[in-house]
Amino acid sequence: MQVDHLLRLDRLDLALVWGDRALLGQEVGGVTATDLEDPARFLEAGEIVLSGLLWWSREGDPAKADRFVSGLSAAGAVALLAGEETHGGVPDEVVDACRRHRVALLAVPAHTSFRAVTEAVCLRQWGELSRRPTDHYALPENVRADLDRALEHGASIAELTDRAFAHLGTPDCHLLTGSGRTVARAGGAAPLPARRAAELLRGTRGTTVRVEADDDTAFDAWHLHLPEEGQVPPRVLQEIAELLGRHRRREDRRRAARATASAELLAALGAPYPDAHRIRGALTACGLGDGRAYTLVAASLEPGAGLGRATGRTGWTGRGEGGEGGERGRAEAAAGHGGVEAAAQLVEAVAAGATAAADALSDAVPSDTALSDTALSGTALSAATASEAAAALAEALGHLPPAAFTSVVAECPGGEAMAVVAHGEGAAAELRAVLGEAWPLVHACRPGDALHAGVGEPVTGPDALDTALAQARYALAAARAAAPSGQRLAGLDDLRGLDSLVAGIPAAVREVYRATVLGPLLGPGRASHATLLVTLEVFLAHDCSWARTAEALHLHVNTVHYRIERVEALTGRDLSRLDHKLDLRAALLCR
Repeated sequence: MQVDHLLRLDRLDLALVWGDRALLGQEVGGVTATDLEDPARFLEAGEIVLSGLLWWSREGDPAKADRFVSGLSAAGAVALLAGEETHGGVPDEVVDACRRHRVALLAVPAHTSFRAVTEAVCLRQWGELSRRPTDHYALPENVRADLDRALEHGASIAELTDRAFAHLGTPDCHLLTGSGRTVARAGGAAPLPARRAAELLRGTRGTTVRVEADDDTAFDAWHLHLPEEGQVPPRVLQEIAELLGRHRRREDRRRAARATASAELLAALGAPYPDAHRIRGALTACGLGDGRAYTLVAASLEPGAGLGRATGRTGWTGRGEGGEGGERGRAEAAAGHGGVEAAAQLVEAVAAGATAAADALSDAVPSDTALSDTALSGTALSAATASEAAAALAEALGHLPPAAFTSVVAECPGGEAMAVVAHGEGAAAELRAVLGEAWPLVHACRPGDALHAGVGEPVTGPDALDTALAQARYALAAARAAAPSGQRLAGLDDLRGLDSLVAGIPAAVREVYRATVLGPLLGPGRASHATLLVTLEVFLAHDCSWARTAEALHLHVNTVHYRIERVEALTGRDLSRLDHKLDLRAALLCR
């Protein structure tokens, strides 16, 4: 139970007079009621103190309030709950003393009895104890008090983990994320490579306990892992996990408080006319102002896309790449199953409109081929997936050595996430290598989702960050095209083919180009046009070989000649010319 939980109990009607987020997040270990002028010797660390303030009077010594509150602070009390009935409110001198000595102060109204507060605390603690394992072990009181003090004074997670296991003989223990990143380790535990750590978490050996937090995800959740079973009593391990969870929640709140600066940096970079002065200010606010070089990384996540099954020759996997292009992929998939006529009908339906396309799907595609609502509607990733993409990207960046790299991550309105990484001028290669190793491990936390990232080229100053942003997004589009249902991290150096180059072109531009080049084969008309499209694609895929195309389509070579001549006549392209072959190939890739 934390101090701020008392404020949420409506039946008590308590009011916060003073206390910051850190003080309100302290654990409540007990409750004591006193009106002694110096109660310190009767208090235990972690207690809240109920006082009717009978010891204070307006005519008395003004230093009384300071002595009383300083005694609470010295004893380790986590809050003062001051009754309002005696003086009609909480005196200003008591409020000032609580501020000076950093003791949270809550007001108890006249209609709330101290007994009600005491019972609320005891019932809450009894409920928490009843949910714990029934093992008779528990953290010794002196150890718990020491850990609470360390947490309150801002101890690092490494220090807390080491202290928590020190009294147990320092057994080997690692605090790990789902991708195998080591957050902390106890005592003499040897370093664990991320891949090996991820395997241990998914294995059956040893003991693993999840550290509960409010907003963690499968990517960044913490797990305590001991290589041997029975080294630490279950209840002790659970209590340690609860302590580390409190630290995690505190850090998450601090991160959330910095989100505004990250969003401002992203807005500055994405502005139609980037302002270098604004960008420099946003970098400084995010703690990245002293970077000698910067690299931008874009990421996206599509829930469930990895569960799709490749269908037919085109390898369609259920992704909705917007508009009729996705439906046309379904048409060609159906053609690969032998449903050429149904595919042709679907192509005509697509040209007629989205409603007609939806009606034609059941006939065009075999019943065992799944099509998600997302593919039909072509909707963008939701804000929820942007948050998950940001968590995945932040976890991957967490594998970078903190001494050499500093980064911030922000969610993009379009459903993606973006990171700005500051580093030394020669560290870009290391960044790409570490991310390349970490990305599959992060994806393994949720293998059913499609997870992609694009890395821009490093730039040496804030003025070029808008260019780096465009590069990262282009590389992200290439990653999606290369592995639509799996995971992929791509950089500009991965743009080695026409398909990856075309993938980064905006969808609206691709659609116009495709309609311009292939227009006569796309519009409503003869059903044979769908067959011509399939023949054209196979012909280009087989290096314009008549014989191999005929063999692949199980046709006579004269039929292939006739169909290609029809394609040339309808499109105005001559397939004996290289530039015209490239035009048609690029148009096919623009789906």
